[in-house]
Amino acid sequence: MSESVPEPEVRAVGAPAGPPAPEAADARRETGDGPAAPAPLQVPRTPTGEPGVDAHLERLADADHLATDGHAEVYEDVHRGLRDALTALDARPGPPAPPTSYGNRS
Repeated sequence: MSESVPEPEVRAVGAPAGPPAPEAADARRETGDGPAAPAPLQVPRTPTGEPGVDAHLERLADADHLATDGHAEVYEDVHRGLRDALTALDARPGPPAPPTSYGNRS
């Protein structure tokens, strides 16, 4: 004999037991209670001053008009572009070293 007791099912007061009937899903679609359409998030994007970086950040706005399953492609593209921009910054030659005022002492 097992000592374990099954957990009671928790549901909202007044919620029907079991999964919703297919007719209920059809009714939700007709009344607009289904999944919401894509909408802009209205997240402000502050310019960085680097035109290449700013262009990639503006690309994030493309995700506002896509369903959730399309966001990953945009995010991966932006991430790739930002990574390339950072790599390019590392590849730039820095300013020349300042001259030494001590000369060559031996």
